[in-house]
Amino acid sequence: MTGSPGPAELEALRLSLEVAVRSVGFSLPLAVLTAWVLTRARFPGRLLLDAFVHLPLVLPPVAVGYVLLLLFGARAPLGSWLRDHFGIQLAFTTAGAALATAVMTFPLMVRAIRLALENVDRGLEDAARTLGAAPLDRFLSITLPLMLPGILAGAVTAFAAGLGEFGAVITFAANVPGVTRTLPLALYTAMQSPGGDALALRLAILSFALGLLGLLAAELLVRRVRRRLGG
Repeated sequence: MTGSPGPAELEALRLSLEVAVRSVGFSLPLAVLTAWVLTRARFPGRLLLDAFVHLPLVLPPVAVGYVLLLLFGARAPLGSWLRDHFGIQLAFTTAGAALATAVMTFPLMVRAIRLALENVDRGLEDAARTLGAAPLDRFLSITLPLMLPGILAGAVTAFAAGLGEFGAVITFAANVPGVTRTLPLALYTAMQSPGGDALALRLAILSFALGLLGLLAAELLVRRVRRRLGG
């Protein structure tokens, strides 16, 4: 018997959802722009930019968190500038956990959006151009709707992955109860605590269920949008 969720699970769940939502909301517009640049633009260094964007997929998450700490820590160049000029502190905060999660899940969104953009029929865009449609009009009326399945898939997949991000978050934002202790950090804490086996099991089940629901939601959304576009 695992029992019903208690305050620890509910607080970790709330923080995980908040961090995941904020990370997707922050990085989705940039992911769309990056996917567009990598797919449609031709410029020196594009291959290097592509590799840099996908670097978090192959780096240890702890290394990503450490780099963020070097850049946005309280005494780091960007971190101190944000604090002094805007009163923004990222390290060891919920916003910092969202930033670390956004960096780790950003390549997932870019890849999904890029695949969708590569499958857009350029002939439709060319036809709209010959009819006098401006570039922004073509993007909003033709390209963006056709990219929508990839955008939704990338956003939901990144959201689901963000619920389980651990290494970058604990390195950059630490493990502060009620502030940065998301589900994976709460699970880690429970595993390290005497008598925490029952809590760890409940958190593991909750994490598994959320991840599965997120992936199913991504697939269902993509199928629904594709059916509507096909209709």
